[in-house]
Amino acid sequence: MILTIINFIFWFSIALIFYSYVGYGILVWILVRIKKLWKKPAPLFTDEDSLPHVALVVAAYNEQDFIERKIANSLELDYPEHKLELVFITDGSNDLTPDIIRKYNKIQLLHQPERRGKVAAMNRAIHQVKAPIVVFCDANTLLNKECIRNIVRHYADPKVGGVAGEKRIWQNTADAAAAAGEGLYWKYEGVLKKLDSDLYTTVGAAGELFSVRRELFESAPEGTIIEDFVQSLKLCVNGYVLRYEPDAYAAEAPSASIKEEMKRKVRICAGAFQAMVLLKDLFNVFKYPVVSFQFISHRILRWTLCPIALITLLISNILIVVMAPSPFFTLVLILQGAFYVTGITGWIFASRNIRLKAVYVPFYFLFMNISVFIGFNRFIRNKQTVLWEKAARSQSHA
Repeated sequence: MILTIINFIFWFSIALIFYSYVGYGILVWILVRIKKLWKKPAPLFTDEDSLPHVALVVAAYNEQDFIERKIANSLELDYPEHKLELVFITDGSNDLTPDIIRKYNKIQLLHQPERRGKVAAMNRAIHQVKAPIVVFCDANTLLNKECIRNIVRHYADPKVGGVAGEKRIWQNTADAAAAAGEGLYWKYEGVLKKLDSDLYTTVGAAGELFSVRRELFESAPEGTIIEDFVQSLKLCVNGYVLRYEPDAYAAEAPSASIKEEMKRKVRICAGAFQAMVLLKDLFNVFKYPVVSFQFISHRILRWTLCPIALITLLISNILIVVMAPSPFFTLVLILQGAFYVTGITGWIFASRNIRLKAVYVPFYFLFMNISVFIGFNRFIRNKQTVLWEKAARSQSHA
């Protein structure tokens, strides 16, 4: 009886991990292919005159070293100038960032000395803009020239409440080893987000680049840690969908080291548990059948059960080999051991900023799941503040 239970735990753990990281993507890919057999052409804006007015809101906190590049990038965006409103908000900045922005009369500067976090800054900025479409992006990113056009085209469809852009990581041979895992992760996420969008809705946007209809923007509580994720999914709670646009992207430098990437990842994981509480309505599979399926499959399993399943898989595998050894279970245990040894080796190399391509995947996979446990500990102890110390980024990018 005990061995039967242990076997069940073993196979359930494998099934859960496989579904969350591989199986869900395959399933959605199949469903999207079926859906496309009946898909109608998306509505489009017919000409330049029909394009809506857009406000680009840039949150900048102490970005004096990069802000000139961000301003130049914003001024070069390919969108009718009279329809693009540029708003930079620098609340709390105590360096030269506000002074640099003031030199540009095409940019509206919002600044107050008090630092209350990004959520408060966004909530304040949204009341200052007049355009019906608002695009939020971070000050340490550069947007592709066609970014605004590619985002806006989705708003020809009235059921679209927001559009998420793609996050890209600059990489070159001089970057820290953390860059490889970080970049690979975001490529993988980009594929899943596009599949989610094609099926029904993208499950959350990254703060580096996302947009919303101004009238639908719902201010997040000021203690919200990953406000972009919560605000974008509030659109789904209210009956709209969030599209994903891979041809609108924000590129940023990778974390300067694995320590800096851990700082960022743990913060996100702490915010993920908070987001589950704020977005509890999306667990109602009867009211939101498709969104709940996507939300739980793509996000919740990775934030909750999957890290635990990795532990139960290893423990149950060891117990089975001890109690009823067989070539199959012994082989699986050896493979698990090799995976963790490779991942730990990758972590050691990454902590020394040594690039070793052979260990990217196991290292970053292990890294992400450990971050979940640390983030959960921060969440239950209420130790994660919104006024976080931002992670240092590599200075060796193009």
